[in-house]
Parts: sequence; structure tokens; C-alpha cells
Amino acid sequence: MAGTKERIVATTSELFRRQGYPSTGLKQIVTEAGAPFGSIYHFFPGGKQQLAAEVIRTSGRAYQQLVEAILDQAPDAVTAVETGFAAAAETLVATDYADACPIATVALEVASTDETLRAATAEVFDAWVESGATRFGRWGFAPADARRLAIVLITSLEGAFVLCRAVRSTEALGAAASAVTAAVRAAQGGVSSSEGS
Repeated sequence: MAGTKERIVATTSELFRRQGYPSTGLKQIVTEAGAPFGSIYHFFPGGKQQLAAEVIRTSGRAYQQLVEAILDQAPDAVTAVETGFAAAAETLVATDYADACPIATVALEVASTDETLRAATAEVFDAWVESGATRFGRWGFAPADARRLAIVLITSLEGAFVLCRAVRSTEALGAAASAVTAAVRAAQGGVSSSEGS
């Protein structure tokens, strides 16, 4: 069984994914985590902000590992993109469109108002870009293309999550997957999407 701190972090991550940072209260967190209220300040003396920064970093690593596992099993970049977007769509449907990315949710809510949490989300997104670029590099893409494709993948996935949750449909994930796949194929052919303009 997970310790109190781990339960608090896991519960907070789930609540952020489902209802966002401002709507998640400390009393709700400890109640759902089965923890005494004082344990929040014991583990996180900086209160909700410190807890949120920890959740962002912990969730970011967990999501990164999940995506890496999907990408690393794929024989090529196109298959990886298609598999990743399909898995994301399945998760959204299975959770009734509630289980999306807690990093993007918090980043949208606090990036312009809370420097600590903005910095934490930026760290996570930077790590994701580097991880994605490493994988695209393994599939033979030049470093600049690998980084660009990682950014396209992440921004397309995150943007699609927002639209899917709003309209309660996975159509946006399908469209995003097609767009990212097209970008991958263009880069495979030595054609940069910026060269056609």
C-alpha cells in the first residue's frame, strides 16, 4: 500500500486531471486520499502550491514513461504516432472524457498567474520534448526534425485533448493523429513542412 505522501500526490494528480487546480481543495484531497489534514502541511509546508508543483513533476514523469513505453514498442515513427493517439482516444472514452493530461490542465489555468507552477509545467514539457526528440532521432530523423516532430506531437495531442473533452468526441484526436503522421511522413521524405510555403 502506498504511503500517505504518495496517496496525497496520486489523489491530487487525479483531481487535477478531472477538475483542474482551482477547483481542487485541500480538504477534498485529504478526504479522497484517506489522509489526515495536517499531513498536507507536514509533507508540503508550502501548501497547495508546493503540492501542485510536486504533482506536476511526478505526473509529468509518469506520463512521459507511459508515452515512452508506447513509442519504444513501435517499429517506426508512423506506427508510434498512430498507436499513441489511438491509446489516448481509448482512455478518454473509457473515462467519460475526464482523464486527460493534468499538466496541460494546470498550465492553462495558472501559467500567467503563478510562476512556480508555470516553471514546473515548463520543466515537464521540456522533458517531454527532449524525450520525443530522442525517440524520433532513433528512427533516423535529423536532430532539428526530431525536435520539431516531438513538439508537433505534444502540441497536437494536448490541443486535441482540450477539444475532445469539450465536445465529448475523439474526432480531434483522429484529426491530430493524421496531421502528425503527415508531418512524420514529410520529414521522412526529406521535405520540411516549412519548405512548402
